[in-house]
Amino acid sequence: MLVLVTYDVSTETSAGRKRLRRVAKHCQNFGQRVQNSVFECLVDPGQYADLRAKLLDEVDLDEDSLRFYFLGAEWKRRVEHHGAKVAYDPEGPLII
Repeated sequence: MLVLVTYDVSTETSAGRKRLRRVAKHCQNFGQRVQNSVFECLVDPGQYADLRAKLLDEVDLDEDSLRFYFLGAEWKRRVEHHGAKVAYDPEGPLII
């Protein structure tokens, strides 16, 4: 399933800036950045549970916000992109 993860982490303090870096790092481990604070994560239910737990451990829910949008298995029909920074197809061939 494709999950769109968005977050807004307060960066007014050094602790907030550290949280922001850690949240982005966790998201990068599960998907690709498509906007500054937006990641597309192609995950199975176990990976989603792991990602969700890690992000909820990082954020301060009194200062930050975190949103998960579930685009499901038919996500390609639901995503339309225009402009720069075209994302790769996470289900496409991987050439190493």
